[in-house]
Amino acid sequence: MELKAAISGFRALKEACRVTVITDSQYVQLGMTKYLPGWKEKGWVKSNSDPVLNRDLWEQLDVLTQSHEVEWRWMPGHQGNPDQDRCDLLAKLHARKSRAGVIRVSRKSYQASAANRKTLT
Repeated sequence: MELKAAISGFRALKEACRVTVITDSQYVQLGMTKYLPGWKEKGWVKSNSDPVLNRDLWEQLDVLTQSHEVEWRWMPGHQGNPDQDRCDLLAKLHARKSRAGVIRVSRKSYQASAANRKTLT
């Protein structure tokens, strides 16, 4: 899911730009900053000779990021960061949309739901 989210984000960009990706996924952050060059060089196998999982997604993300200046930052998840909480909410709503129809979430409705969650917990 994290790889698909990053791919979707880069697909939305219409011109080359400077991008900072903040993710709570070390899989994505380390994959893009540390492991990807070695995977490509070794024919998409890991150091233990197993094939790289999700190769198709890694290849898409690699191609999509080539025209951009990208910084990949890792941040622990579920630490009360408002932007991260909003993204988490949007991801959950998107995952449910096939059962409930298309859901539109504005910043205002998110802030209201975040305030409700705080009073309920």
